Amino acid sequence: MGGRQRDTQQAALDEGGLAVEGDASREDVLKRVGIERARGLIAAVSTDAENVYAVLSARVLRPDLFIVGRAEGEDAARKLKRAGADRVISPYQIGAMQIAQTALRPAVVDFVALATGSDNVELAMEEIAVAAASGLASRSLVDANLRQRFSVIVVGIQRQDGRMEFNPEPDTIIRSGDKLVVLGRPDSLKRLEGEAMVGGAPAPMK
Repeated sequence: MGGRQRDTQQAALDEGGLAVEGDASREDVLKRVGIERARGLIAAVSTDAENVYAVLSARVLRPDLFIVGRAEGEDAARKLKRAGADRVISPYQIGAMQIAQTALRPAVVDFVALATGSDNVELAMEEIAVAAASGLASRSLVDANLRQRFSVIVVGIQRQDGRMEFNPEPDTIIRSGDKLVVLGRPDSLKRLEGEAMVGGAPAPMK
């Protein structure tokens, strides 16, 4: 490990994080860091080739794992997808889009930064999965009464097939397996997450 990598590892440890020195493409290293219980994996090491190998190894160990890979170019992006990445991110492309959007729609960019920034304790955007046992499943948004009960705004619903429904109508049905994209206070989102996992029938609107 080079000096810069050691400094990065030490900085993570100093801030209370966890850091392990190792080759991310090795199955024994991935097992050591707990890939069996991981919620997701981000492959963002120094080269495209290393990211492809890391994604391949992770996909072999966890066929169900959500994997994000970083790519420098379009060719690498295609290889990462073939290797098993669910999403591929290009920092250069995102940076260019961010610059353009900031120039064209600065207020929109400021709002998104506010809603997704880690420093903001008043507002957060989260995706919340709806379990089959939840009292929200098979109910319409208006029947679920989320805005009044939790003071949140549902800005989108991602269906199980990956389709995203933006700004859904009040009579839109929430189905088990959906992911609600919700804007609200962190404590409200936490309560809604508990309801989405398991809960009784929502209280009727007054």
